[in-house]
Amino acid sequence: MRTATDTIVAAATPPGHGGIGIVRLSGPDVPRMAKMLIGALPAPRVAKLSVFRDADGVSLDQGIALYFPGPSSFTGEDVLELHGHGGPTVIAMIVEAAIAMGARRAGPGEFSERAFLNDKLDLAQAEAIADLIDSGTAQAAQAALRSLSGEFSAAIDALVERLTRLRIHVEAAIDFPEEEIDFLADDALAAGLDACAGAFADLQARADAGRVLRDGFQVVLVGAPNAGKSSLMNRLSGEETAIVTDVAGTTRDILRETIDIDGLLVELVDTAGLREDPGVIEKEGIRRAREAMASADAVLWVQDATAAAVPAADLPAQVPVLVVRNKSDLAHGETGAGVAVSARTGAGLGALRAAIRELAGHREPGAGAFTARRRHVEALADAARHFAEGRRALVEARAGELLAEELREAQAALGRITGAVSSDELLGRIFREFCIGK
Repeated sequence: MRTATDTIVAAATPPGHGGIGIVRLSGPDVPRMAKMLIGALPAPRVAKLSVFRDADGVSLDQGIALYFPGPSSFTGEDVLELHGHGGPTVIAMIVEAAIAMGARRAGPGEFSERAFLNDKLDLAQAEAIADLIDSGTAQAAQAALRSLSGEFSAAIDALVERLTRLRIHVEAAIDFPEEEIDFLADDALAAGLDACAGAFADLQARADAGRVLRDGFQVVLVGAPNAGKSSLMNRLSGEETAIVTDVAGTTRDILRETIDIDGLLVELVDTAGLREDPGVIEKEGIRRAREAMASADAVLWVQDATAAAVPAADLPAQVPVLVVRNKSDLAHGETGAGVAVSARTGAGLGALRAAIRELAGHREPGAGAFTARRRHVEALADAARHFAEGRRALVEARAGELLAEELREAQAALGRITGAVSSDELLGRIFREFCIGK
């Protein structure tokens, strides 16, 4: 039975062999267990060379012990860290010794969950810990660190404060309708609504960019058979991932490769060529291609620059499309609209990479981006929708009561990002994504 009053224990370093392995304990019984494990409770934040022993006094290892008394610790509770030798058997013996003394094995993310529950971190900061660990590029790691330091949360809090000031203004006007001045029509409210709309637009743009930094940007290559999609994918990735032949319909399944474009993690998806009257197997490949396009962040419509232009047809309306004119080295004169490249020679690939970054809204390194998750983007969109509906109700019907209610709903949606408004089911889903010991 998992309770917040248990003392929990787990290895804080990954499984395997290494120079150092760390076992972490957190909870009310840490002082008692420290005396059993290392003979005495160390002075706070002072590294102490200690012998680690089990409940029977048998020596298990020798290393450094660190004690962090609550509430001034990561979890807000008493925390003990034992830094020993990094062998899986040694670490397992120390963990089992702590369990024999009354500790419980920690669940995924339980240390971070306790930090959140004890107001050491908000939910966006706690999620940034996992994002930092899982970051696939240096820029993604920097963005996660900014979120961990509270930059994203501060932007959310500032927007909530704007909404609060608007609510105070609107609800005062509702409560005192007998006043001669129409506070719902004054310039201060209009200016406040304009500023809030601008803040929503800016934060949504930054969150969209942060989501791309965290999750990567999925680009699907589509076009007619033999346009050079597979050759282009191989050239961009630097790997011979896709089979290339002169036979139409060679690619019949979805092929994926991940590349790093100046800190932007891009997943390239090669698909079957789109054409009429395909064979049975190729037809299934085309169906999968259309399915991939529907969920993509962008589509590269690859055309043969030496052939007549084929219009990009039957593409999802909501997905941005970039036309790529391949085989430009064989074309004579102007190749038409889009980015001209040659998968054979590599010409134009720099321009294509830049165009992909522009599609992703990718910021330059050091531009202050913070990491964001899909749930953050969705909550922001929900908050912006409520704000826009309330503003429209005021403009069209002078409905101050509706504006006040929509502003309240917008605040609640923003509260879901930082955890000011959260459910146990949401917390469980988030922290299950964490590794054990974090």
